[in-house]
Amino acid sequence: MSIKKIIVVLFGAAVILSGCSSIPEGERVQARAVPHPAEPAETVRLDSAAASVLYCPDNGEMLYGHDIHEKRAIASITKIMTAVVALESGISPDKVVNITPAMYAEGSSMYLREGEKLTLCEIIKGMMAVSGNDAANAVAITVGGSCESFADMMNKKAAKLGMRNTHFVTPSGLDDEEHYSTAYDMALLCAHAMEISAFCDIVKEKSVTVRYVYPAEKQTVLYNHNSLLSRCKGCIGIKTGYTMKAGRTLTSCVQRNGVRLIAVTLSDRNDWEDHCRLYDHGFSLVERVCLADKDKKIRLPSADKLIGETELTPEKAIYATVRKGEKKKITERITAPDIVFPSSDEDHSVGTIEFLLDGKVIAGGRLVIRESR
Repeated sequence: MSIKKIIVVLFGAAVILSGCSSIPEGERVQARAVPHPAEPAETVRLDSAAASVLYCPDNGEMLYGHDIHEKRAIASITKIMTAVVALESGISPDKVVNITPAMYAEGSSMYLREGEKLTLCEIIKGMMAVSGNDAANAVAITVGGSCESFADMMNKKAAKLGMRNTHFVTPSGLDDEEHYSTAYDMALLCAHAMEISAFCDIVKEKSVTVRYVYPAEKQTVLYNHNSLLSRCKGCIGIKTGYTMKAGRTLTSCVQRNGVRLIAVTLSDRNDWEDHCRLYDHGFSLVERVCLADKDKKIRLPSADKLIGETELTPEKAIYATVRKGEKKKITERITAPDIVFPSSDEDHSVGTIEFLLDGKVIAGGRLVIRESR
């Protein structure tokens, strides 16, 4: 090939590359393949966070993520799992716990003393509010018999929740090489924890009053370390954490206009502001929509020729959280018999209704007979 032809080829390649780089960023994003839900496309970046995630538990969508599967130290947000295992253990929250020196721990403390007695519930309240490592040990020993046995319970629960890159060693989150999780896994845990009413009742409070069984007259007011409860509109939890190795870790949950979102940041020196930014971004993307209510009527032929038709309606109102503007893309699928036979039960179930977005079921419910004509 002559030098002149080579120059022409190189010039043409340069023009093509230049043209590609001039495509607006928005158009490049639209041309990309839709990412796996666990690996969301980034539209903003939190430069101060080593790993971060914004998760919508209503539909399982990751609205934002950065290094979401990177294993890292997580500090005291560990105590979310400690509380979950305890509350789901079957042990009564009213069980009285005798405080022993074996429950003492370094770091943040509820300042429990040998000989004191509290119910398990009061200890969990203190553990979540002021991140007491002694309280975490007290919970672990009471529920699991030892911190080591309790860690096994924590890891089994993590496996059930699909936390594939998580391993617990302590109930408190004190640094250990084999104690770690990821932003993604912690989002899954938070979503589960916030479905437990007793857990929600504790983490949503800016302060809690811990009452002792012994000394009977003792009670202590503890102030929640999670300042997002005051800083961020709609914040309903959940937990802060810090160690030298992990840095600042933070999990939170915010609910606005019927939509619930969860944010997790690991090793983030600017976590309060970052969580607020994530929520403002997330709530601009999604909305809660009503797909069907009790006024929706579905008419099917009745086996009773005198009636002619039977009216079916959803058993209860059906909602879904979707990206804004996607409601018009939702389709419905009804599964019911060709002919409905009369029933003496007013709420007799005779079928189902499902709502689909891009071919996937996003919500649904039973169809029942409300009224026959």
